[in-house]
Amino acid sequence: MKTAITEMFGIEHPIIQGGMHYVGFAEMAAAVSNAGGLGVITALTQKTPADLANEIARCRDMTDKPIGVNVTFLPTVNTPDYPGYIKAIIEGGVKVVETAGNNPAQVLPVLKDAGVKVIHKCTAVRHALKAQSIGCDAVSVDGFECGGHPGEDDIPNMILLPRAADELEIPFVSSGGQADGRSLVASLAMGASGMNMGTRFIATKEAPVHQNVKDAIVAASELDTRLVMRPLRNTERVLTNAAVERLLEKERALGADLKFEDIIEEVAGVYPRIMKEGEMDAGAWSCGMVAGLIHDVPTCKELIDRIMKEADDIISNRLAGMLSGKVPA
Repeated sequence: MKTAITEMFGIEHPIIQGGMHYVGFAEMAAAVSNAGGLGVITALTQKTPADLANEIARCRDMTDKPIGVNVTFLPTVNTPDYPGYIKAIIEGGVKVVETAGNNPAQVLPVLKDAGVKVIHKCTAVRHALKAQSIGCDAVSVDGFECGGHPGEDDIPNMILLPRAADELEIPFVSSGGQADGRSLVASLAMGASGMNMGTRFIATKEAPVHQNVKDAIVAASELDTRLVMRPLRNTERVLTNAAVERLLEKERALGADLKFEDIIEEVAGVYPRIMKEGEMDAGAWSCGMVAGLIHDVPTCKELIDRIMKEADDIISNRLAGMLSGKVPA
């Protein structure tokens, strides 16, 4: 399948593995890229630019296909060495960067000069238009269903994707609620040139996370995520657990007096304990509503091959059959 995204990034299938904290390691990115998608290393999971350079080199040993790196720009007390991370990306020969969080304008000139394509994650059409105006090559449009930070507008993809198609001139991919061939065909129908999957890729054999995490996603339904930190206007969709419910109770009790310090125990520094050690009640971790559509733990190749076969069947048989006058099953 050829789309604007496959052509831009030099990949076989229009499927991107989004950057995920303590998931986007070399093993994950290489497995997705070897399966024909675009695998993405998460820069800020690596503690230093030198660590990122090593991770890119490790990934290069596992695949000769295109890979990407996610760089998330966050307002933090101790600002990461962003110039160092960008330098490691360029020197590592990476040609695709997924940016997220704050405006990436500060790094665009040096990335553009190095021939790197930039796709920026956006939760609103106005943000996507801004990304287009500053020179991003593509955007990832995140609907309210997504795991992680869905923004504050609460617009689901059935509305957000067509709105993006109405307004944007650059290609975009869907993100949030993407899991299978149906997701891909629906996204293409609404104007996207591909899809970005996060939660679905955590539940794969190659994902370098504890089996407890994969089991939790498979066991979850679409009703098992919660929105936390909404009073702080830093909304995050997470899988419910004891720590999340405790966090929500604090939010209810403190109301307008809530401060980040009140919930720091449930959200700060918990990812290594969850993703590496399998402590599922350690704190809040990003997970999309799409968990309700995830029922197995395939390899990345099995997953991507299945998605593309399903998409082809839907387009060639079900939809084409409707056009020919056949009543669909």
